[in-house]
Amino acid sequence: MWRMRLKIIAAAPLAALVVALGAPLLAGCGGGSTSTVIVTAPPSAPASSSPAAGPSASSQAARPAIVAVTTAGALVVLDPSTGTAIRTLVAGGVLGDEVSVSPGGATVYFAQGSAACDRQIESISIGGGTPTPIAPGVLPAISPDGSRLAFAQEPLLPSACASTGPALTKSFKLVIRSLHSGTDRVLPMPPTAQQSGLPVPISHLSWASDSTRLAVSVAAVQDNEGWGLYLVDTATARYYLPPGAGVTFVPVTGQPDTRRSYLREGVFLPNGNLFISRACCGGIPVRSTSRLMWEVGADGVFVHQVAIG
Repeated sequence: MWRMRLKIIAAAPLAALVVALGAPLLAGCGGGSTSTVIVTAPPSAPASSSPAAGPSASSQAARPAIVAVTTAGALVVLDPSTGTAIRTLVAGGVLGDEVSVSPGGATVYFAQGSAACDRQIESISIGGGTPTPIAPGVLPAISPDGSRLAFAQEPLLPSACASTGPALTKSFKLVIRSLHSGTDRVLPMPPTAQQSGLPVPISHLSWASDSTRLAVSVAAVQDNEGWGLYLVDTATARYYLPPGAGVTFVPVTGQPDTRRSYLREGVFLPNGNLFISRACCGGIPVRSTSRLMWEVGADGVFVHQVAIG
């Protein structure tokens, strides 16, 4: 059975709908390859004044388009009316669920993987060309105002790529890069979490429309336990997890059983609410008996149900 995850990302002046199609999930938990599509709806722009010369990159960016990562790892642009590929931006090696499109739709940010341990954030014009390396990392997310790029730096787990002990937890970081100055603001795990020796991987990043706050989804620490969603104020936070100023946990509220339910992932909506995947249950043996897709407030309070599954 195929599982589908829908994510809505606020990215003024465009909105992106991200659809990730994954391979069957073992006992309802993460795994398998994924494909990702981002549907962009940028503002209209004047058409090219020279049709014979073909569409320019700016006119291509002005059209609604679909940017997709295939299950084979190619980054492609699709015709939204037919779903067929009209342009291949990168032939292979692109990681699924790791694509972000700039405001206006002109630039695509993506994560490039390899058979080794290297994973690199790169960018490319929506019209094609040569990718530009940005930094080691994964999960790129461009801010709605286009000024900053957030991404995670974390080793693959479990694998020979990861160190052990304190060195492992120190290598998990949230990075916010100013695209104007090239400077980085780095938010690691807090010292108390580092001392535990258990890494808390970031699984998704989503900007609020104010281009200041980030919804940071974190994956299980171990045994399907530890999933959570945190709102990080990038101007004041020192870490991407609590304790400390600027980091707010989004609680699980309402029905079903809050003692065993958890937020698997969440993204900001344009109105400031969150679109979340709420799962139940964790523990040993690893199991997930239900999955609800809700809109909730930033305080976790239920607004309405979008879908089941």
